[in-house]
Amino acid sequence: MNTLLKLKIEEIRHANGLYPNQYSIHSFIKDIYGFLFKDSIGDNDSFSETISSYENRFNEIIKKEDAYIMAGDKDKLAKTFFIDLITIADQCHKDALAILAMDPAAESFDEVISTYPGFYAIAVYRIAHCWWLYDMKFSARIATEYAHSQTGIDIHPAAIIGNSFAIDHGTGIVIGETTIIGDNVKLYQGVTLGALQVSKSLKTQKRHPTIGNFVTIYANATILGGDTIIGAGSTIGGNVWLTRSIPPCSIVYQKRETIVKEK
Repeated sequence: MNTLLKLKIEEIRHANGLYPNQYSIHSFIKDIYGFLFKDSIGDNDSFSETISSYENRFNEIIKKEDAYIMAGDKDKLAKTFFIDLITIADQCHKDALAILAMDPAAESFDEVISTYPGFYAIAVYRIAHCWWLYDMKFSARIATEYAHSQTGIDIHPAAIIGNSFAIDHGTGIVIGETTIIGDNVKLYQGVTLGALQVSKSLKTQKRHPTIGNFVTIYANATILGGDTIIGAGSTIGGNVWLTRSIPPCSIVYQKRETIVKEK
């Protein structure tokens, strides 16, 4: 099939509503976030929709994903999601506490949930990752790209991220599709967890690094490659460029001299 014909088919699918509607998903994500954290946001009335109502909205999203969902019983998927949402809420609670513990500027748990773009990006990722596991990959990508547009933080929904994940500032962070991140990891702005090379032939391979438990990665560090493993308990300094593994409890930093002279 030639490229022009493929593009025409894609246009027809969009015109006939065979793809999930990105604006419906944006709205759903905003409302689910508000529903999960309405006590902290302080807007209980705006998110008083019933679970049944949310399930109906989620079912509308599922209908547009029918061509893509391969696993599970689609008729029960909405109920499954709202059961899984309990686990997601617990994970997000741990993430918020981790951010509160790491950042001296954070005054309260509610402040983290209401104002921190890093927390928002993590929460949307956790919802989208759940959808990715349902094979709702189109919707998952729409969700994380929405969070990306709101926060400047790009987390692929297929990435695997452990508990108590903390992002401070966050702008410019990139976490690639096959990244694996352990528990109690902290990232600062501009960090890239990326592929060593970009080639379509590598699609099915692990292309992005593995980050062990209790690792801190400071601003603008770049860590590349599917075979790259950052050992548990390590600290990666700002502006570091890494393409190889390091052992646990390492400190990696750039040796750079700043000279100040009198005029």
